Amino acid sequence: MDNKDYLEHTYKTNYDSAVKFVQYNNLPEAKKAFKRSLEAAIRLIEISYGSDRARYKTNAETVAQLLEKINAKLEAAGSPRPARSDDSPAKEQPKPKAPEPKIEKLTPEQAMAKLNALEGLHVVKSQVKNLVYQIKVFNERKLRKMSVPDMSYHMVFMGNPGTGKTTVARIMSQIYCALGILSKGQLVEVKRNDLVAGYVGQTAIKTQAVIDKAMGGVLFIDEAYTLNKGGNDFGQEAIDTILKAMEDNRGDFVVIVAGYDELMHKFIDSNPGLKSRFKNYINFTDYTGEEMYNIFTGLCRKNQFTLTSAAGEMLKNHFAVIYEKRDDNFGNARDVRNLFEETVARQANRLAPMFSGQRISDEAIATLIPEDLPFYGVNDNSNKN
Repeated sequence: MDNKDYLEHTYKTNYDSAVKFVQYNNLPEAKKAFKRSLEAAIRLIEISYGSDRARYKTNAETVAQLLEKINAKLEAAGSPRPARSDDSPAKEQPKPKAPEPKIEKLTPEQAMAKLNALEGLHVVKSQVKNLVYQIKVFNERKLRKMSVPDMSYHMVFMGNPGTGKTTVARIMSQIYCALGILSKGQLVEVKRNDLVAGYVGQTAIKTQAVIDKAMGGVLFIDEAYTLNKGGNDFGQEAIDTILKAMEDNRGDFVVIVAGYDELMHKFIDSNPGLKSRFKNYINFTDYTGEEMYNIFTGLCRKNQFTLTSAAGEMLKNHFAVIYEKRDDNFGNARDVRNLFEETVARQANRLAPMFSGQRISDEAIATLIPEDLPFYGVNDNSNKN
């Protein structure tokens, strides 16, 4: 039957069914449904013209790509391939597996030491320490075959950009792994565009692929509130898929969502499923002027640079001023890193012309002076040497 309405109905219902099968990890049935959807799309191309034909062609290409991914997953899982036309068995060619990313395995004490070595973040460190203590006691109760209360490991990180949320999330994945909460301890960092697709049904598949990658570790969603735009936005499909994964994989999957304080509260409160699963809220405050100075000098030590006393005083004053005058564009540690990189670049521009005419000492190459600072000459204190 070449009735256009019937073919469109066949295409859509089978596509929707395939998406559901993928969500429930029933890949063989998903493959069958995608095949039926693709056949209908191809027939629609054959009987259509103009813009309709172009639209059906796009649909067919989308389904074909998804079908190819399903086939790849089935082959990787050891699903038998169909016999060749001569009925002789197909030879199984082992597919080389991509190497697993190397994840640094730490003891709980080593992971906490990494956290404590970070500048500032006193409230964060205190809350994480309390969480670790609770997990340790609960682990001991398990060993003694005592009852253990339910505990949520999912977290909400609230704060401005550059306050260390991603760094702490990576350390949390290592802490959870060290304490036996997670089997691998990798961090998969994503934003909205890594989860949300442009067509109905594709977002669930795209999000599920990210979840599969994060299984055994932490899925870190930065600016998570952008998933909740309301209306017919596909972000809700991503949220629903993540919530289902959180429910189905409690023993080996942790989600950390992050973003601005007020927007994160609105995001969590917008969905009862989110509110019931996220219990651990951690607030990341802005770095003070002194903490930013310490971050800068830490970058100097790490990269074998030293500051003259005059340059150091200028930096202290600079960070104190920008902290007091901070606004919505305040970048915290991100601004410090940018300033450090600009300073090193200015030092290179100052030193490079000297190499042709004289020998430059190691001390000179390692030293940052006031003239190397990007804001040198901007204020009254800039000319102090």
